[in-house]
Amino acid sequence: MRIAITQGDAAGVGPELVLRAHERGLFDAGAVVIGDYSVLQRCKEQIGSSTVLRRVSSEDFVETLNREDGSADRQTFSASGTLIVCDLGLLDGHEVVVGKLSAATGGAAARYVEYATRLALEGTIDGFVTCPINKEATRLALPDFTGHTELIAELCGAAEISMMLASDKLIVTHVSTHVSLIEAIRRVTSDRVASVIRLTHQALSRFVPNPRLAVCGVNPHAGEGGAFGQEDITQIAPAVATARAEGIAVFGPEPADTVFHRAVGGEFDGVVCMYHDQGHIPMKTLDFHGGVNITLGLPIVRTSVDHGTAFDIAWQGVASTVSLHQAYLYATRLIEEPHQGDGE
Repeated sequence: MRIAITQGDAAGVGPELVLRAHERGLFDAGAVVIGDYSVLQRCKEQIGSSTVLRRVSSEDFVETLNREDGSADRQTFSASGTLIVCDLGLLDGHEVVVGKLSAATGGAAARYVEYATRLALEGTIDGFVTCPINKEATRLALPDFTGHTELIAELCGAAEISMMLASDKLIVTHVSTHVSLIEAIRRVTSDRVASVIRLTHQALSRFVPNPRLAVCGVNPHAGEGGAFGQEDITQIAPAVATARAEGIAVFGPEPADTVFHRAVGGEFDGVVCMYHDQGHIPMKTLDFHGGVNITLGLPIVRTSVDHGTAFDIAWQGVASTVSLHQAYLYATRLIEEPHQGDGE
């Protein structure tokens, strides 16, 4: 199994997380990092990491992994105690100021993801995990950038996707993510809600027999019979009815102020949320360090840490590696069980 980890924004905690996770044995032997060797080497020296880095150019990396003798190639790339860096060299000649916004590091972070996506689509790697980027920094280089998920979906040509946040405490998916609240309300349509219900059901069916899903209302108290808005009646309820007719165990629209408590109590296996904060707030309150971001609806496996670049503590050797480790484990599970129970 060949899983890549993208380095993330060089000025943030990504390089440190990669080094410390490897040092703690949290990756399998076949893992490789996609990023800048010079950055990782500098970070290694600053935090006193014992990880041994081995630089491989992007040309040599692809050529080696595409040789006929795959097992021998993986052995080459997994020497004991060594972390292989697929070096794109994007920041060579640039001054990386830790903890500071930079068009160079922001743009490079997106390019690492683009490169990993292409490798996954080609089958050169089995999947990848992304370390955090800073959207503001990336927009300095790519003004139209909205996020990892949207970038990867565009590269994959995936029309229907959803962001899933997962931990052993709660699992949520989203009808919309990185848009304004006004735009998020506009995107609450029956077709979109039904699509996210299906994606959530397919994903959870890999691990849970007959998963039970709750669908959040978008208005207070799920609209309270139309007293606080019509969207729950005209858009969400029909989507739930459609999914139930397809054999999915789904309930809703449920009031958002109680549904997460019920899910944590075991009544539901996952909650479909209508917008970014509706899902992110309970998830990050319950498990800030252990959450994993999984993109549903892609033809490839991609997971991510569920936190930001943490510029204020970057390169200090103190950032938690829990989310990165969990993201790696989820990627492994998704690669090993790509079709179980998803109807394919």
